[in-house]
Amino acid sequence: MGRGVTSPRPGLRERKKARTRDALLRAALELFTTQGFEETTVDEITEAVDVSQRTFFRYFRNKEEVVFAVQDMIESHFVAALRERPRTEGPLEALRNAVLQTWDTVDDTIDTTVPMPLHMRTYQMIESTPSLLASHVRRSSEVEEQMARLVAEREGLDVDEDPRPRVAVAVFTGVMRVTGRLWGAGEDTSIESIRDLTARYLDHLGPALAGNWRTGPSRSPR
Repeated sequence: MGRGVTSPRPGLRERKKARTRDALLRAALELFTTQGFEETTVDEITEAVDVSQRTFFRYFRNKEEVVFAVQDMIESHFVAALRERPRTEGPLEALRNAVLQTWDTVDDTIDTTVPMPLHMRTYQMIESTPSLLASHVRRSSEVEEQMARLVAEREGLDVDEDPRPRVAVAVFTGVMRVTGRLWGAGEDTSIESIRDLTARYLDHLGPALAGNWRTGPSRSPR
């Protein structure tokens, strides 16, 4: 048997590939958020990093994949947070706490890839670009199904027999879309802003679904 010594070459190679991918990602997002998604070409992205188009397509299939690369990381982080929530929490409580935990720790998730302000500007760009927003909704449906199955597993249910997990996730993600749209149209692009807006709207989820609104007026989220 060998002495368990690992050659450094694969590690160095992988780190170099990661640096190239991150450089392409940062350059692309800077260009997208300053001059527009449709207006930016792959040539401009590769020129900014001084690599070839072939190199770009080695890491990304197209420009849209670049736009959603960080969002995919954050969604994976959210799903992991949801999976780790205590089983004593109800479905909507677990979803709420998982998304707020995600916003609280998002810096740790993406900081080594792109600066947080750049990601937040990208988030706003998605919300204000019809083609990207449509893609975001389409891509989110896969995550929503994963969430529904995870909620069902937590509750010991068959997601294909009991509609409640999908209904709960649909209500939750509906709130996420509303808060994302409102935040994207605002001037404050901070994490604190979207976290607070998300928390306020989620706090109104129960009252919005319960009973006759006229019997107990609730203060509207602002």
